[in-house]
Amino acid sequence: MIRPRTYRILLSIVAAVFSLSAHAAWNNPYPSADRDRNILYAAFRERPKHLDPARSYSSNEYEFIAQVYEPPFQYHYLKRPYALAPLTAVAVPKPVYLDRQGRRLPQDAPAQTISYSVYEIRIRPGVYYQPHPAFARDDKGDLRYQALTERELGGVYAISDFSKAGTRELVAADYVYQIKRLAHPKLHSPILSVMQDYIVGLKDYVATLKRAHAEVAQGREEGVYLDLTRYPLAGVEAVDRYTYRVKINGKYPQILYWMAMPFFAPMPPEADHFFSQPGMAQKNLTLDWYPVGTGPYMLTVNNPNRRMVLERNPNFRDERYPAEGEPEDAAEGLFADAGKRLPFIDKVMFSLEKENIPYWSKFLQGYYDRSGVLTESFDQAIRFSGSGDTEVSEAMQGKGIHLLTSVASSTYYLGFNMLDPVVGGLSERARKLRQAVSIAIDYEEQISIFRNGRGIAAQGPLPPGIFGYEEGCAGMNPYVYDCVDGTPRRKPIEAARRLLAESGYPDGQDAKTGKPLLLYFDTAATGPEEKAKLDWMTKQLRKLDVQLVVRATDYNTFQKKMRQGEAQLFEWGWNADYPDPENFLFLLYGPNKKVGADGENAANYDDPGFNRLFERVKNMDNGPERLALIRKMLDITRRDAPWAWGTHPKLFLLEHAWVYNTKPNTMANNTLKYLRLEPRLRAQQREAWNRPVVWPMLAVLGLVALAVVPAVIAWRRRERGAAR
Repeated sequence: MIRPRTYRILLSIVAAVFSLSAHAAWNNPYPSADRDRNILYAAFRERPKHLDPARSYSSNEYEFIAQVYEPPFQYHYLKRPYALAPLTAVAVPKPVYLDRQGRRLPQDAPAQTISYSVYEIRIRPGVYYQPHPAFARDDKGDLRYQALTERELGGVYAISDFSKAGTRELVAADYVYQIKRLAHPKLHSPILSVMQDYIVGLKDYVATLKRAHAEVAQGREEGVYLDLTRYPLAGVEAVDRYTYRVKINGKYPQILYWMAMPFFAPMPPEADHFFSQPGMAQKNLTLDWYPVGTGPYMLTVNNPNRRMVLERNPNFRDERYPAEGEPEDAAEGLFADAGKRLPFIDKVMFSLEKENIPYWSKFLQGYYDRSGVLTESFDQAIRFSGSGDTEVSEAMQGKGIHLLTSVASSTYYLGFNMLDPVVGGLSERARKLRQAVSIAIDYEEQISIFRNGRGIAAQGPLPPGIFGYEEGCAGMNPYVYDCVDGTPRRKPIEAARRLLAESGYPDGQDAKTGKPLLLYFDTAATGPEEKAKLDWMTKQLRKLDVQLVVRATDYNTFQKKMRQGEAQLFEWGWNADYPDPENFLFLLYGPNKKVGADGENAANYDDPGFNRLFERVKNMDNGPERLALIRKMLDITRRDAPWAWGTHPKLFLLEHAWVYNTKPNTMANNTLKYLRLEPRLRAQQREAWNRPVVWPMLAVLGLVALAVVPAVIAWRRRERGAAR
């Protein structure tokens, strides 16, 4: 017989198994203590290189620093088209225009008469920085950690190792200090080349700081602090404690969009000085590693090989969820939290996920709150309705997962090198050749095959959401599309063949020599998926009996060919820096050519009529006059066809039912503060979706019992026999 103790052990094991299966998910990667906590769980794919706002210019970096740093302006979360709104500023200012003598001009003064634009920005009082050791003071009121010795730094490896922290109020001079940092010789700000053409005195300031840094550094590379408060910048000054002034050369209304980027967020000199001390950089104690801001969150964990954590800034001011937006926002429930204090979430935990499959699996298990739609999982997640719209699959609907879509403020296109003797130039022959190729390349098909429908075919350089973009037939490219039943439809291939013949290449043959037309596609693309795209592109040209020769090289060689104008056809793209048509139209401005000027006009397009219109349009305010001129510019470029206009990508975002207030905003980066969670619902769903399968364990226990019990019985018999 089995002794009572053996029974109790077996029953305890079985009870423990059932208890765990009923109350916990064994595969939960997070501590059980965080079950109902107000934490957003997200993933990141690659470590951010820069977190210093003077240097950072990548979306994976902005994902973190835009929650920490606060420029004076932001994009309204709900309004479309995208509109600037105050952040730390009291209002978005209107410029004061001055002539060369400094006399004030009216607001409608012609751009050519304006020598300077002056922006006076007043910030809100009562805005405070996050707790940070750079602000800590001793009993005498002196900054505690601004003259650290090597010994004092000996046991310090992270910001959290400093025992004291402090704060102070945001002042206008902090914004002035940061603008000066754009010219710092050691920071190499990516926007310096643009800003020094506009901010008065910034170009000379670069030389001033270079000399000053050389004097202070005396050959040292690290541990050098250049006190920028000692060097005035002509175009930027603090007027009083809460007001600063920025003076711009000429008229450049886009400067306000730049001021909504982290480049123009405030930087307290105390933080710059703190991190510039000797020995700091060797321990990664830098502004590139630990941002210091006034935003709703602060970066408390920076372990880019595993996890990064944002936590609520306890000093964050009173900011409220917006009460205005688009009419459909009410039906989407986006006004439910109107007027409530931000942020809603206490902590955001980012985990490193390099591989798609684990990332997707954890999202389905509820361990990540939001996810993009991955190529590998598209068919599992998305289905197309009868009308061609996309929606989540039945499996996703069963989990309560929502799909949100938006068209990115981006464009990807096939470019023609306008300097090339075959496809380039502004002759009628060359135009018709490019128009024929533009018709033949079926971007609707490309979007369907390679992007699972995630995109729209472009009608010109402007994507949706940008002033000047028009929907439907009103914004159609008439050289590539026909308007059929009120909808643009790509012209038939016969139209492309006619244009090809008129350009001197009937049936893909040179009418003069009888030789087949060869076009060369230059690319740095590699890999199986890219090969499939290149094969598809070759097939498109074959519809015209034109042979496409792919010239694949490494990326550096491809870039060199582009700079030297040796490519013929190529693919290129552009993501908007700000939501203004100038940020796309300048890609076709002649003086901005890649060859000779090293600009962003990769096609080297140079049409005098377009150039003249661009010079008028670039600094105009949005309105009927600007729209009329943009329409003329679009017509010129559609006729000349320097691009086969390509696609505007469509962004897909999946989120669980416990996430609220999401509205895609391709311009704003500081959107985490608007999100709200229902952690208890998440905990319940996680446990329901991740219940352990315990029957194999019970079966094993049963087999063990069957094997052990006879042995125990036999052993007990031998023991009793030996005792007798």
